[in-house]
Amino acid sequence: MCREGLTKTSRAIFHGIWRSRNNRVMSSSSYPAIPTTHNLETSPSRVLEFHILPMERKMSLLKQEDQLAMTRSIKEGEEVKTEVTFFPWHSTAGFISESANLLLLRVMAWRRMVPSNARFLALDMEGKLCSSTYQALGSQTIQVDHQQVEVFIVEQTVHSDEGIPTSCQFYLLPDGHLAKRVQVGSPGCCMITKMPVIRERDEIEPRPVFEKKPLMWEEDMELYSRFLDRKEELRLSHTRYLQQHPEATALISDFLLFLLLRQPADVVTFAAEHFGPFATCWSPTPGLRSSNRPSPFRALDPESF
Repeated sequence: MCREGLTKTSRAIFHGIWRSRNNRVMSSSSYPAIPTTHNLETSPSRVLEFHILPMERKMSLLKQEDQLAMTRSIKEGEEVKTEVTFFPWHSTAGFISESANLLLLRVMAWRRMVPSNARFLALDMEGKLCSSTYQALGSQTIQVDHQQVEVFIVEQTVHSDEGIPTSCQFYLLPDGHLAKRVQVGSPGCCMITKMPVIRERDEIEPRPVFEKKPLMWEEDMELYSRFLDRKEELRLSHTRYLQQHPEATALISDFLLFLLLRQPADVVTFAAEHFGPFATCWSPTPGLRSSNRPSPFRALDPESF
């Protein structure tokens, strides 16, 4: 059974629980975690309920500034043994806790794919950092709560530096729910007893495409009225400007007169030569004729871009 939620502060709360029985011995495992952008807090625990002497193992991980604090405690009856270990934060790059591992498995089940180079850091049974790899074992049909369902199987192997590798196989439903967990080499397994509600995959709808419609502004009374008002406003502004600057009308009249008299083939060059002397950065034409005639156009300044 696993539960997860999301608060308004983008903080994921995850809690996974397993309960099993093997040779009349009750066993339960709990994996609560609250990861945030500035902190990491997870407290996995495991309880073995022997008839004579119950045993409980707990481990908590908490980020403290630039290091990761791991607290391990073993309770046998009334006796409790506690051990605290600190890991430099830079040495935990790529570390996946038990709770984060369940979230990672859910993503793999959604995508039905395990990356070929999926290798992370994990903690072995002795609480030491080691490598952890993942491998896809394909799909299989199993029976859950009198229903035949297809599951995606992922095997995780924790490569301890001091002991033998430990492998667990996770049977995941299409939406990522964990249906079955098997530890390789163990005679027992954990399996859900009630079929959960399968969440359907969200289909991303394509973005709507809006066709560009021609703007019939001449048929719109409001737009056509605004056009006429703006046209009259510009006409009055131009008339007022020419009345305030009669030299502009004289310059244009002189240019048109010379243009009609000369009738040049290149009107643009003729206009540049005509208005060139009025420019502030215009260099005067040399008194002697030269075959290298300067261009009437002003050179572009690269610093102005």
